[in-house]
Amino acid sequence: MTHDHDQVLRPTAAQTAAALAPPPGRTGADLVVETLRGLGATTLFGLPGQHALALFDAVRRSDLRLVGLRVENNTAFAADAYGRITGEAAPLLLSTGPGALTSLAALQEAAAASAPVVAISSQVPSAGLGGGRHGYLHELRDQQASFREVVKSVHLARTQSQIPSALAAAWESALTVPHGPVWVEVPEDVLRAETQIPEVTAVDASPHELVPRPELTALAAHWLENAARPVILAGGGVIRSDAAGKLRLLAERINAPVVTTFGGKGAFPWTHPLSLQSWLEDRHMTDFLQDADVLLVVGSGLGELSSNYHTLLPGGRVVQIEADLGKLESNHAALGIHADARTALTALLETVRERPDPNAPERVALLLGEIRARLAGQDLTEEQEVLAAVRAALPDRSPSFWDMTILSYWAWSAFDAKHPNTMHSAQGAGGLGYAFPAALGAAVAEPGTPVLAVSGDGGAMYSIAELATARQYDLDVTWLIVDDGGYGILREYLRDTYGATTATELTRPDFVALAESFGVPARTTTAATLREDLAAALAAPGPSVVVLPAALKMFAPTHA
Repeated sequence: MTHDHDQVLRPTAAQTAAALAPPPGRTGADLVVETLRGLGATTLFGLPGQHALALFDAVRRSDLRLVGLRVENNTAFAADAYGRITGEAAPLLLSTGPGALTSLAALQEAAAASAPVVAISSQVPSAGLGGGRHGYLHELRDQQASFREVVKSVHLARTQSQIPSALAAAWESALTVPHGPVWVEVPEDVLRAETQIPEVTAVDASPHELVPRPELTALAAHWLENAARPVILAGGGVIRSDAAGKLRLLAERINAPVVTTFGGKGAFPWTHPLSLQSWLEDRHMTDFLQDADVLLVVGSGLGELSSNYHTLLPGGRVVQIEADLGKLESNHAALGIHADARTALTALLETVRERPDPNAPERVALLLGEIRARLAGQDLTEEQEVLAAVRAALPDRSPSFWDMTILSYWAWSAFDAKHPNTMHSAQGAGGLGYAFPAALGAAVAEPGTPVLAVSGDGGAMYSIAELATARQYDLDVTWLIVDDGGYGILREYLRDTYGATTATELTRPDFVALAESFGVPARTTTAATLREDLAAALAAPGPSVVVLPAALKMFAPTHA
């Protein structure tokens, strides 16, 4: 006799299938969104286009935050800054063809600055792939080819089942040192079609750690502790790996003066007795570096800007710590250590002994005095006062973003960033229009923190549309526009080289009236009132614009 409590009720095959079946209405685009959530994304940047509409609809039905800008290039700049500030991968959603291609200049900057951006683009329908000329809207013969030499890696998902793995591989690539932008591509029909794949619940994309070889750090430590005149040049790799504290410990242990590159601003305290600050475009600094018997380069490729336009010719031994294998010994022979700055500095600190040098601070003070004396003979009082006013107005921990403009070139050398990862510029690729959209991305990353953007009037015109974005999202960004009536630095270059200017003088709008037409408060200032006006704008919630009419000059070059 069988009792009810002895019976085991097993689900039928149909019931099991029904339980495992995905909810109706899910598409390939939902797989993208679910994978991003599984990877830890909370915020996306993007601009919709016809082929990517399914992707944006999936975002609408999710709990992810979407920040939409007005131009794809600016959208990518915002994602770049979000990645720099947070250290997280920043998803960037793009549409096929013109939309994707418009992001290229910003992705080049992200690559040059090692910013972790995960660009996800639609493609023409699968039937249009393969290089044929099918006449689809936005069709390119090979869209990925346009990005392959710009981004760190390219990942293709041609079917729905490939989407989670392709995104996970891209995410891992973006966050493995050296960080960088990556490209993911999915055809429109794959995004739009309903899927039978279960919901993505777990994704593994752990970045790989890049550790130094111990025999190399042991030799480097031996050279440094026995050096007579060691010097450290610290680049952006120190910032990206959060290694400023370890850099300071090493410098103090071996009493080595430290100069930071323009991408490494804030990696070493500006007023420290061993701080050479950032005067890399000065011949006195170049000579000081050349005189070092051991030059330790951390997180820099010693490129054009970091070597005073390749006039730096080290006279002693060079030790180069660099995560980007392609930059290792690319400009100078060195003991090359392929490693993340943080892991390499940790290894050096475990090995290197103290090196007394009571004269090091005096040598630093004498060098900085020579640089100040050179500047004092060039009638540059206004430029230095303007930069000092910006520093005084900006809260110490507020991020600042600088376009390619004369005040920014001054800031590269003369601005005290106060803290690591607070000063960023477009010096990696050198394109215009970076500062304002990047500042918007930083404001998304750090809500409630005032953010500063600095542009010239020429560069500002690349980003004017994003005043609407700033107002729409009420972002706490103050935009300082230095209006000199054209492309000021190119004006100087042309005049100095060819004796005349061409195409540098610009018709421009009334920036105050234009900003106010977007509902953004704006004011005109002077060099004398800049500190007060800028501080007031930064203290007020929401976006603002401050316009400074001024024809600033650069200090004389020393590399010619």
